[in-house]
Amino acid sequence: MKRCMLSGNEAIARGAFEAGVKVASAYPGTPSTEILENITRYPSVDASWSPNEKVALEVGIGASFGGGRALVAMKHVGVNVAADPLFTLSYTGVRGGLVLVTADDPELHSSQNEQDNRNYAKFAKMPMFEPSDSQEALDFTRLSLEVSELFDTPVFLRSTTRISHSKSVVELGQPVPSQPTKAVEKNPAKFVMLPGNARKRHVVVEERLRKMEEWVCQQPFNRIEVGQGKIGVITSGVSYLYAKEVLPDADILKLGMVYPLPKQMIRDFASRYDTLYVIEELDPFIEEQVRAMGIAVHGKDILPICGELTPARLKRALTGETNDSFYVPQDTLPNRPPNMCPGCPHRSVFLTLNRLKAFVTGDIGCYTLGFMEPLSAMDTCICMGASIGNATGMTKVLDPQEARRVVAVIGDSTFLHTGINGLMDMVYNKSHATVLILDNRTTAMTGRQENPGSGYTLAGDETYQIDLEALCRSVGVENITVVDPYDIAHTREVIRTEMDRPAVSVVIARRPCMLVKHDPVKKKAPLAVDPNKCTGCKACLQLGCPAIEWQPEAGERGKAVINPLLCCGCGLCPQMCQFDAIGGRHEG
Repeated sequence: MKRCMLSGNEAIARGAFEAGVKVASAYPGTPSTEILENITRYPSVDASWSPNEKVALEVGIGASFGGGRALVAMKHVGVNVAADPLFTLSYTGVRGGLVLVTADDPELHSSQNEQDNRNYAKFAKMPMFEPSDSQEALDFTRLSLEVSELFDTPVFLRSTTRISHSKSVVELGQPVPSQPTKAVEKNPAKFVMLPGNARKRHVVVEERLRKMEEWVCQQPFNRIEVGQGKIGVITSGVSYLYAKEVLPDADILKLGMVYPLPKQMIRDFASRYDTLYVIEELDPFIEEQVRAMGIAVHGKDILPICGELTPARLKRALTGETNDSFYVPQDTLPNRPPNMCPGCPHRSVFLTLNRLKAFVTGDIGCYTLGFMEPLSAMDTCICMGASIGNATGMTKVLDPQEARRVVAVIGDSTFLHTGINGLMDMVYNKSHATVLILDNRTTAMTGRQENPGSGYTLAGDETYQIDLEALCRSVGVENITVVDPYDIAHTREVIRTEMDRPAVSVVIARRPCMLVKHDPVKKKAPLAVDPNKCTGCKACLQLGCPAIEWQPEAGERGKAVINPLLCCGCGLCPQMCQFDAIGGRHEG
């Protein structure tokens, strides 16, 4: 067997291929994005980006109902979007196996909340596997699809950022033999969830959970690792690795499936110890179920409920030790605040909104960085697509003069994800807000993935490109203006005019991301600052461009200098300088 180093996401993609998955669908979101990007390496799998997670799951459901195996991937908050079809899918069951990968993000490395999606398994009455390394990520993907068909249920596979992005040795397996295409099979009593059918299917769901609870007690993915027998630990996922490192002599019940729990196995294990720990990240999901069984355990009474559970945090919780040099970096690392890339077309838009004193209802994407100084032009950010609805609600309660300051900002991918309905509502209910669509022709924040507005599929094939102007007109917007955000004066004039308009208006700021994969933007030679003309006024610093650096020792007031390794020659900073100090191209 071939062995190689794979990340958890790469291993899930490989597991899908080995398991004979026919259809894989997703909406990109860190830390899940690379799953679909890696599945494209396997031509036997039809892999595609969907406009949002709900659609992605519905595509997977259709593939399953057609008899093919399907994998659907999303980050933890994406399951919120997909929850509507998900809960009913638990009732209908499947035809071909279906696994839903939820990639949770403890510590909020790239997310707006820290929700623990193990709770979805209990809520939706669905089994959930949780791998501890890349090998289990591959194995559990295959196993999830087998269990899905064995018990007629969709199955969760829960990863976390640490599992998704860490690499470990994986032994590759052989793909299952290719299955012939199945014919359509009519079974409306199972798949049409009218109340009369759904009542019967609910009974099936509860019986399924009861059978699985007995079945999991006999499965090797739930195992006991014997130590010195003094203390017992119940754990799962990446927390298992931390427990092994910090408590190498403990007896460990390692859970591969976290719902339903192997209750009899837990009872038998717990009866051996006076001291029993449940070690898990985020919510006391396992702990609460164990306590409900009448078993006394230590868990969140000593462990943190917020953030990742690192070995250092676990050791501190168990022993009180705080100065273990093994877990402390040897050198002091500089702060690296997030920032928009040099040449980002969003930068001038937020500069303009700041100067116009707009109240900006924001959204999820690169432009969330408009919150950061010196742009400081993002006032709310809730979830994908919320900016437009938030703006509509604000204008309903503010007086007209204040309401004109409200501007909703949303990216092209996010607008197509869940922003269209908000715009329909804004028009239908006669709001007076302004909507700014920042169209950079990609899903930039998660790694520049394609979307229905980019003109390319996940596989890189050319496809129909959504016409945003026509789409906005189709829902009733009459005032639509397209601007080039590299033209600061024109962008400002248009936004100011539309903010004063007593009707819904849409401004599309169109400039491709500097890092787009297809039809890349031709970068210009780096700009340079003429030190003889620079007066040290710092106007150029208001852009917050990382290519513009400050030399406080130069001259009486200091002077700006442009780093040629970062500058892409976008031309924004010369428009900020009143003294014509920026403009010459850097030589060499």
